[in-house]
Amino acid sequence: MEKEINNIERRSLLLSFLKNSDKPLSGTELGRKTGVSRQVVVQDIAILRTQGYPVMSTTKGYYLEAGKEGASHTRLIKVCHTNEQVEDELTMIVDLGGAVADVMVNHRAYGKMKAPLNIKSRRDIQVFMENIRSGKSSPLLNITSGYHFHNISAESEEVLDEIERALKEKGYLAEFMPYE
Repeated sequence: MEKEINNIERRSLLLSFLKNSDKPLSGTELGRKTGVSRQVVVQDIAILRTQGYPVMSTTKGYYLEAGKEGASHTRLIKVCHTNEQVEDELTMIVDLGGAVADVMVNHRAYGKMKAPLNIKSRRDIQVFMENIRSGKSSPLLNITSGYHFHNISAESEEVLDEIERALKEKGYLAEFMPYE
């Protein structure tokens, strides 16, 4: 490939190859098409599966399970911010047309911890924030220095792109590490 692409663009490209193929594609072949190693493709496929994409694997390669591509408007994002910015982050996502399915942290000692949020409206945000303020708990982001992940969904890829741009402009969007 002539231009190096980022992780999100590469995963989108992998999905495109899988959607447009009438046969399974090997990890080696997908790696060659995207300019990365087979192992990076394996990691990308694992991430796509956590995002809800029905990527199946066989001895001949990867394919998308027929009739189950409906999750095409879901995306895993990585963000970093303070407790005081939680409400702002969630409001930004919802106001732009997104929904926040969950929160996940990748703790070095405890591993991956995930909790459902199901935030689709400002009302959901207010209930969540009240639960945080009134409880003896704090947001998961506190155990990973503010870094955390969300599976977000929207009616189109364009809306997801707009949400990512807004989060980036605000300084909330974080870059995925090669091992994530």
